[in-house]
Amino acid sequence: MTAPLLQVDNLQKYFPIHGGVLRRVVNNVKAVDGISFDINPGEVVGLVGESGSGKTTVGRTILRLEQATSGAVRFGGTDVMGLGTSQMRAYRKKMQIIFQDPYASLNPREKIREILTHPLRLHRIGSASEHEDRAAALLEKVGLARDHLDRFPHEFSGGQRQRIGIARALAVEPQFIVADEPVSALDVSIQAQVINLLEDLKNDLDLTMLFIAHDLGVVEHICDRVIVMYLGRVMEIASAADLYARPNHPYTKALLSAVPIPEPGKRRERVALKGDIPSPINPPSGCVFRTRCPLATPECAKVVPELKPVGEGHTSACIHTT
Repeated sequence: MTAPLLQVDNLQKYFPIHGGVLRRVVNNVKAVDGISFDINPGEVVGLVGESGSGKTTVGRTILRLEQATSGAVRFGGTDVMGLGTSQMRAYRKKMQIIFQDPYASLNPREKIREILTHPLRLHRIGSASEHEDRAAALLEKVGLARDHLDRFPHEFSGGQRQRIGIARALAVEPQFIVADEPVSALDVSIQAQVINLLEDLKNDLDLTMLFIAHDLGVVEHICDRVIVMYLGRVMEIASAADLYARPNHPYTKALLSAVPIPEPGKRRERVALKGDIPSPINPPSGCVFRTRCPLATPECAKVVPELKPVGEGHTSACIHTT
């Protein structure tokens, strides 16, 4: 069996809240609270949940754009949390990110040529004379033309900018990419184009990817497995096919019930959740989903449910499901 490329073990990320005259830590925002999962080489894993679930923080912490509070992230067997600055630079080449906002992630003062060749210069890939050809090849790979190298970001649409962001992430030929809600800021018609592009790149380049999204309908077409998060914790993990066909956790069922079926006259039975997602400063005791769960009992406030097998390669964190 192939060893996982990425292993996340009991990862926590708390953001301290300072208060008082001395600016002491008075509380913490528990953005990520002890999650664990693996990603195998060539696998695309979806990370889904409502806004505020901690998905983006997971991606940023894995890449060490945020420093973890505790836990381990192993990439190719090496714990990247313990690497120094110079050692981490080598791993930056192996792990890249596609940002959520295509309007804010590109420097408006730089032409596309500089945006795409900067990673090549930073990581000393190829000679200066080769950089322009490599940049042009990257643009062509994402469906743009060589003459776009001399344009500025404001001359492109949102979908084109996101294609440039994807090209930049691919520039250093990474082994692993975090795609942080890469289509959420785009129109629906453009979303489909970017998803199809990522799917083509996945197949052509055998990419390993963590695909973050809040829409389960988006991840269905590109992901091999799906991780469902709620308030900093993992609720369910399953293959994409199994999750859509046999969701186990009440939260997953509620999310899936909101995904439209592309078939006239056919509708899902809607599972409506009460209220909003609680504050991560003071999450509910026991199961964090219990305050909105239709199956909640007094026992749910006392027990923190662990992920348990409910099928082959399918785990769920609920004391009421089997």
